[in-house]
Amino acid sequence: MAGIPWNWLAPGRERGAAMAGAGMIALCGGSKAVGLGLFGKGVMEIEKAWREAHPDFSGGLGERWREAVAFYEATHRHPTNRMLHMAGIPLILGGAVGLLASPRYTVPWWVSNGAFAVGWAMNLVGHGVFEKNRPAFADDPLSFLAGPVWDLRQWAGLLRNRRAPQPA
Repeated sequence: MAGIPWNWLAPGRERGAAMAGAGMIALCGGSKAVGLGLFGKGVMEIEKAWREAHPDFSGGLGERWREAVAFYEATHRHPTNRMLHMAGIPLILGGAVGLLASPRYTVPWWVSNGAFAVGWAMNLVGHGVFEKNRPAFADDPLSFLAGPVWDLRQWAGLLRNRRAPQPA
């Protein structure tokens, strides 16, 4: 982490997003500590940039969470992007857990690495091809949490609708 010259990017959300992305790449390469360190530093930089871009925000954690969820919802409107996220986010979460929990370069680690990469590819295709915007985490780091919560709500809604009695 210290050996990478991050000063080529000005501090803020761009550098934060690059560091978070580099952390995820390092995790996929087997460097758990470096990956988590870069990811954490990147998330902190993105949050600092978010606060600088929203100087009037003075709410607490609950209001900050509502802002993040509203932003996430606003940046995920295309139905195909939503479907890709509903499949991709569970792959990312499962892959991340597997990458952190499994010894490096074992079969479970490789499976987790593949799931993580495929999940991110699905999300990036959703944004690049269908939504035509960048992933929400690049502007709001709470999207790393809002995304899985949103995804869980989408799946719960589908299951509720599937179980609901059909009108005769």
